[in-house]
Amino acid sequence: MKDSDVLIVVDVQYDFLPGGALAVPDGDAVIGPINRLSNVFRNVVLTQDWHPRGHASFASSHPGRQPFGMIELAYGPQVLWPDHCVQGTAGAEISRDLRVPHAQLIIRKGYNAGIDSYSGFREADRRTSTGLEGYLRERGFRRVFCAGLALDFCVAWTAIDAAAAGFETLLIEDASRAIDTNGSLGMARQELAAAGVHMIASGQIAP
Repeated sequence: MKDSDVLIVVDVQYDFLPGGALAVPDGDAVIGPINRLSNVFRNVVLTQDWHPRGHASFASSHPGRQPFGMIELAYGPQVLWPDHCVQGTAGAEISRDLRVPHAQLIIRKGYNAGIDSYSGFREADRRTSTGLEGYLRERGFRRVFCAGLALDFCVAWTAIDAAAAGFETLLIEDASRAIDTNGSLGMARQELAAAGVHMIASGQIAP
């Protein structure tokens, strides 16, 4: 890979893996492909969901509401989730099976109590930046590859924002898995295509 290529590994954390509070079906299947990719990419960035207790996106923060229902928050529609990736808990830790010792940055997101954050670039209000875009530009990256969990939420939003920022963006489908709630996977595919994100398989990536 070129020095201008970067792999963004999204939210491979215990709460999104089998047995976790918000387990993505077959989520652990992303670890093998990502580990193989880590041998190809010289430049790797990780994202980490990092919520305070009582976060506005948690169903438990809204009496009478159930996980996977929808509410309106100040910035628009919000899926309500089970409590997950709470700061300092074991579930919030990045999987120790992920072998990316050369990762150069961890972007934590979702730490604002009143705003959810799927994308590694911008929070769900679509205004608050994480600083990732500036980092990538300063490092001189031009092509962004995204993988991880979950394809239809955090991976898709990260890829879409990367494309909107002007990076050539590719989503590695076999190194990602989806939740697919309320038709979210189909919707994400449409939005990815509209944003110009290329869907590829890891086998298409040459060293």
